[in-house]
Amino acid sequence: MNKDLRGFQFSIEAEVQSFQVRPDGKIWLHALADWFQEIAWRHANSGGFGTEINQSQLMWALARLEIKAKKLPTWGDNFKLYTAGRGVNKIFAFREFLLTDSEGEKLVEGMSSWLLLDSATKRPKNPEVVLPESLFDPKLKPNWEPEKIRVLNGDFSIRHKKVEPTDVDLYQHVNNTSYLRWAENITYSEREPAKHCLINYLSESHLGDELDIRQLPTGSGHYLEGAIQGIKVFTSLWN
Repeated sequence: MNKDLRGFQFSIEAEVQSFQVRPDGKIWLHALADWFQEIAWRHANSGGFGTEINQSQLMWALARLEIKAKKLPTWGDNFKLYTAGRGVNKIFAFREFLLTDSEGEKLVEGMSSWLLLDSATKRPKNPEVVLPESLFDPKLKPNWEPEKIRVLNGDFSIRHKKVEPTDVDLYQHVNNTSYLRWAENITYSEREPAKHCLINYLSESHLGDELDIRQLPTGSGHYLEGAIQGIKVFTSLWN
């Protein structure tokens, strides 16, 4: 095995589907996030700390996600996706992702930070209470962390988005990948599509909510934020 892959704990093999690609045939970043979410749950469930924690009145909430694409796979490409827990820092638990082609070439990297919440009060809990050390060693530290995005000011363009049923997940709130899909649609440029995104999830939104999505060009890409009645739901950077 490639020595760079030895630290990963779980993997799946899959193929880029026709409904996951952009007009140029390459996979959307939000579709990559769908795969990240899927493998995260499969890995967590394999160790008994995924959907099973619902029985303990706990839930996982994605706090930040960063995707860095060196080369995006295209429709029909086979790929292998790896993941592993990357330790705990204060109240955040980290999970890393790596997508390679069938020959093992690195194509996409991802890092995420998660909060363990009381499902009733939404207050954070210490991840070490639940996480098995064999899968989420609290002594480990990630090689890099998704950063907190600095809120920008300027001459924003504003769009309005009403939350639809297909945006909502089994927890009855907007799924993390839905925000990425909204933002990627807004920022998409056929001439220069994004290969990197960073998103901070700040609060929940639900079916029927109406968000103001504000977009501001930056020197290298775009800054987007979504808010409901002035309360920020997410911030993101795209380039």
